[in-house]
Amino acid sequence: MLNVVERSTAAATAADADIEQRLSLEMVRVVEAAAVAAAHTMGQGDAHASDHAAVEAMRRAFDDVPIAGRIVIGEGERDDAPMLRIGELVGIAERGHPDIDIAVDPLEGTNLCATGAANAIAVLAASEHGGLLHAPDCYMEKIIAGPACRGALDLDAPPENNLRAIARCLDRGVHDLVVLVLDRPRHAQLISAIRKAGARIRLISDGDLSAGIAAAVRGAGVHAVMGSGGAPEGVLTAAALRCLGGEMLGRLVVNTPQLHERVSAMGVRDVTRIYRAEDLAPGRQIVFVATGVTSGALLSGVRFFGAGHRTHSLVLNLACRQVRFLDTVHMTAEAGRRGIRLN
Repeated sequence: MLNVVERSTAAATAADADIEQRLSLEMVRVVEAAAVAAAHTMGQGDAHASDHAAVEAMRRAFDDVPIAGRIVIGEGERDDAPMLRIGELVGIAERGHPDIDIAVDPLEGTNLCATGAANAIAVLAASEHGGLLHAPDCYMEKIIAGPACRGALDLDAPPENNLRAIARCLDRGVHDLVVLVLDRPRHAQLISAIRKAGARIRLISDGDLSAGIAAAVRGAGVHAVMGSGGAPEGVLTAAALRCLGGEMLGRLVVNTPQLHERVSAMGVRDVTRIYRAEDLAPGRQIVFVATGVTSGALLSGVRFFGAGHRTHSLVLNLACRQVRFLDTVHMTAEAGRRGIRLN
């Protein structure tokens, strides 16, 4: 027999799961729209045009979603790219619709899309008000690993120490590990230390968000992500890791007076603080969705054919602990009358 507290907790969990379930498919429609728009620009060599197409498609798709949504993490300030602005209101916002905070990256991997390379995705995370950190658009030191490594990592420790800890948690040798690192000059010392420790490195040109998700999924062939990347992407990654149970540590890189002033204006008092996934995405209700633009380790890219297209999406829910992969064929009316081929 459940006591009062247990019944109350169970009821709250069930209610959270119901909200997440209803919200998930609406959010999938939004990221699908962004992914399809970006995919039309794939390989054309214009990263700005790819970003703009994804942003505008996502903004239009939000117009039909029954939420009172507010963008708390946008993308583009640091890179002067098209963006959904922080504070921008989205959704129908009628009486009774839930207040939702939203973090977006309409096209993660703009250069990947522009060149036709793998792992470009459209991404969105949603939570109740206050459930996602309002992170400034700066860099963040990060270390990310799977659920087995919870509590075993130290952002201030040398890379070799963290690699040994990860190896112990996964019951394997350091030489068996695959670590993803953004291929940037700032990571030269980190790359050297990882190689000296004996781990294998996969250098990536862009897309540390999708890399972080892959590190928390068993069988993806990735055991850790190390180095600095965008703080907004860090919040999105944290939302996914909350749902997947993965481990993440992050710290903002605030290295100029101007950036310190901007970070302080956003309410960040301690710039040396080390955040965990639970700090970056503390929400009780979290939905994370991503749709592939170009094919990668986790998701297939958008495929066009005849009078339709096909998308591949990942949907994560915190309260109901679900991980879904949605393979969806979108048919036009004409395709529906004539029948459809899947390639």
